[in-house]
Amino acid sequence: MSGTLLSVRDLTLTVQGEGGPRTLIDNVAFDLREGEILGLVGESGSGKSLLCRSLVRLLPSLLIRMESGAIHLQGRDLATISDAEMLKVRGGEIGMIFQNPTSHLDPVMRIGDQIAEGIRYHQRLGAGPARAAAVEILAQVGFPDPKRQYDSYPHEFSGGMRQRAMIGVALSCDPKILIADEPTTALDVTIQAQILTLLMDIRDKRGLSIILITHDLGIVAQTCDRIAVMRAGRLLEQGPKRQILSNPKDPYTINLISSHPSMPEGTAAAMFVPAEAPVAGLPRVKPLLEIDDLHVRFRTGGSLFKGGAKTISAVAGVSLQVMPGETVGIVGESGSGKSTLARAILGLNEISSGHVSFDGVDLAQQRGAGLAKLRREAAMVFQDPYNALNPRLTIGQTLAEVLKVQGKCPPSAIRARVEELLDLVGLEREFATRKPRSMSGGQCQRAGIARALAVDPKLIIADECVAALDVTIQAQIIALFRQLTETMNLTLLFIAHDLAIVRNLCERVIVMYRGEIVEQGRSEEIFARPQHAYTAALIAAIPDIDPDRPLLSRPAPRCDLLPMPVLPAETMP
Repeated sequence: MSGTLLSVRDLTLTVQGEGGPRTLIDNVAFDLREGEILGLVGESGSGKSLLCRSLVRLLPSLLIRMESGAIHLQGRDLATISDAEMLKVRGGEIGMIFQNPTSHLDPVMRIGDQIAEGIRYHQRLGAGPARAAAVEILAQVGFPDPKRQYDSYPHEFSGGMRQRAMIGVALSCDPKILIADEPTTALDVTIQAQILTLLMDIRDKRGLSIILITHDLGIVAQTCDRIAVMRAGRLLEQGPKRQILSNPKDPYTINLISSHPSMPEGTAAAMFVPAEAPVAGLPRVKPLLEIDDLHVRFRTGGSLFKGGAKTISAVAGVSLQVMPGETVGIVGESGSGKSTLARAILGLNEISSGHVSFDGVDLAQQRGAGLAKLRREAAMVFQDPYNALNPRLTIGQTLAEVLKVQGKCPPSAIRARVEELLDLVGLEREFATRKPRSMSGGQCQRAGIARALAVDPKLIIADECVAALDVTIQAQIIALFRQLTETMNLTLLFIAHDLAIVRNLCERVIVMYRGEIVEQGRSEEIFARPQHAYTAALIAAIPDIDPDRPLLSRPAPRCDLLPMPVLPAETMP
């Protein structure tokens, strides 16, 4: 690394509201050196994305304005240049990649054309040379067949490949600085490692400077050179990553580090102490959930006149037992069949063959009675806390609606039960009168858990319920689950692609790959001595807060590039 490429000094942004101006970014100053990766960390709402968008004047509202400060890029102050000059800076000198590639890639434009567009605008090349350059970039970002895939559309790729395409779009303009805004938050752990490795390789080959926005200190520990910690629009501390991680000065940074789920045992927050194993010698109880040779198949493709339909085996011969009060983690990449299995257990996906028994009732043989029992005694917590709640209802109305439908609570006692549910999940009782839009993601997820508890369940299935939350909020939700399972004897199926969280919450782990269970056992045994190569690859890809640990020790098989098993169409029931 050499001299300073970008220098931000005393940057202050305000927004004009009804009560007057309010400060969003407060006197921020930092430097970015040539070839450096700077990790910008903090919770949602801390101002990370707004700060980076202000560098290229892409502010989300006309009410937000820059009150003071300077943004120097190689001698020019970007705060004072004209709009025409800024057009050349955007993409040409500072590129951006975003968290959700689906929202930022044109769905009706070929992937290759989206990359070639930037090449033609910024490098003034003709159609032929621009296409050749775009194919070369597709190869650089990891497309296995770039010439063919140039003509593909975004919907034809997995999330990991769409993120690679977005990186390609950013690189097409040959920028000096790349701003990566939470580029791996929604990705599986192995694909996340591949994208981060790709960014580091591009930095090494092109000499790029990168600002990596994230809330995960494990990611910055393994990829970044320096760390800057933000909270409430202010930079609390910044410095070399080893200095920040080993000797944090601000209490907020200390809390972020202690909340990270990959911390070694003995130093992690108390909420992440693994649960004790059941005492040996106790009488054996019957399984609450029993699955025997379960198959779930979907018909796909073909047309009314030409036929050609194929059958995809999404769950292929899964067998397992879950005991009352047990906490079981189901892990695997996207496409491994985790969520399909969960939906089949709850009767939301039709079972092609096999058996699912819940508390002694077989869903295949006694479907009506089984579904009625499931709806009374099982519940689900979903990944997106905002979309999972009715935006028109207050939290109190949402909970009351469930209580009325269940009929377990007399009308006169519903209000008291709503307050009791809010107490259970750690929400103040005044949240009963609030709607989801006025709440944070963590608060909405607590409300979602309260709704699940309203059915007085024996079983809760949590499907990626902390994937979109900040690391400190994740820790709070995991602590809540631990408390609820211990005090209410709940059985928990916890579906996730974040193995660090599963390792610290669940007593037992089930590893799925392409619809099958490839390994299962007690958490400490699976993580200490994995028997299957796929499990070992998943564990190797967990971002660790140790900056000296390699990001990914071996390549992992990837569900997003491998097709699901395809069966002849006539095998469908």
